[in-house]
Order: sequence, then structure tokens, then C-alpha cells
Amino acid sequence: MNLNFVRTTCPYCGCGCELLLEVLDGKLVGTLPSKTNPMNQGKLCIKGWNCHEFIHNSERLATPLIRKNGNLEPASWDEALDFAAGRLRELKEQHGGDSVAFLTSAKCTNEENYLLQKFCRVGFETNNIDHCARL
Repeated sequence: MNLNFVRTTCPYCGCGCELLLEVLDGKLVGTLPSKTNPMNQGKLCIKGWNCHEFIHNSERLATPLIRKNGNLEPASWDEALDFAAGRLRELKEQHGGDSVAFLTSAKCTNEENYLLQKFCRVGFETNNIDHCARL
């Protein structure tokens, strides 16, 4: 039996709580709060305590899907990203930047949220961006 702890930052909100992921024989099995992090001081909210549970969920998507002939088909990451970029480019060219909107997440870092809003405003010339920072 091999038990390891991996120190990381909680993926949910922007607070920056630190936690320890419990890895038993290579499988993520639990979460513990970091007692040394000044942000969470050994405490976690319910989301932090349970943040490991989705990793091994059988319903979790493990590969991108693209709709082809009415059916969702597995695709490579390169294919999925090329498809998404191409469709966004088409929409902007045909209908203008304000024809699309973007929604960012509280699970992203502040830096990632900043980059997406910059991408929207500069790349698409739109202010149609919102954020779901509801804890």
C-alpha cells in the first residue's frame, strides 16, 4: 500500500485555499485541508472537501465530442479545438463579434478569467462576457 499527499490549490473559487489530495496506490481517494496555508487555515468549504469526487466518476467526459451527422463522435483535442475556433471565426465574419457571447467560470484562476475577457474584447470586439462567481 502506497499513500501519498499532493499539495494543490482548490479548483472551485478564486479564494486560493490549499489542500492535500490523498493518493492511494496511484488513485485519488480523498481531500484534506492544508493547515499551513494562510487563506484557509486548515479549513475547507463543502466544495473543497469533495473536490476529488468527480475524478473517477463514470459519467465524466474523457475525450472531446463533435456532432457529426446528428451524433456526438469522439474527436482528438486538436480536431475539437480547430472545429471550435473555425466556427467562432465563421460566426464573427458572418454576423459580427456581438453575435457571440462568452461565459467564464469561478473554477478558473483570476488570470485565466482576465485572459478570456481580453480575448473577447480584443479578438471579437465584444463586451458579451459574463462570469458565474456565485459561491
